[in-house]
Amino acid sequence: MLPTARDQIRLLLLNPVFLSCVFSWLGAQFIKTIINLIYGKIHSYAQLLEMLIWKTGGMPSSHSALVTSLCTSIAFRDGICSDLFILSLSFFLVVIRDAFGVRRSSGLQSKKINLLGKELEEKKIIDTYKPIKEVNGHSPIEVIFGCIFGLLVGASFSLLN
Repeated sequence: MLPTARDQIRLLLLNPVFLSCVFSWLGAQFIKTIINLIYGKIHSYAQLLEMLIWKTGGMPSSHSALVTSLCTSIAFRDGICSDLFILSLSFFLVVIRDAFGVRRSSGLQSKKINLLGKELEEKKIIDTYKPIKEVNGHSPIEVIFGCIFGLLVGASFSLLN
């Protein structure tokens, strides 16, 4: 017999894999927010909230922290030969590759396109230019620190359970 919905939610909230993922993501976002506060990049409560909850890019990578924590927790719980670990490792590789490559290069490209659009508008070559969204990718060091943080969080939740 399946546990009740209430019991399932309780079990989810006590699951060390789930907890390590949530804590690594929130922890990375918190560290990122503190760094941005120190460097004076946050000027309002709205920016503070956005940075804490939603903003991508910056040091450390919360995506990298989350998938590394997931992979680490599953490795400790189920072993590196388990199907679940192989699945989490594949997910880890896709996310890390995306953080290093696609997201970073698309962010750099969107910045250049916006600069070009603004320049063409200023030279009256085009009437108006509406800037495209600049996606914040990650530098390699941001991804690496996210992975280190995720590894530490995943190992901590696994060993302290």
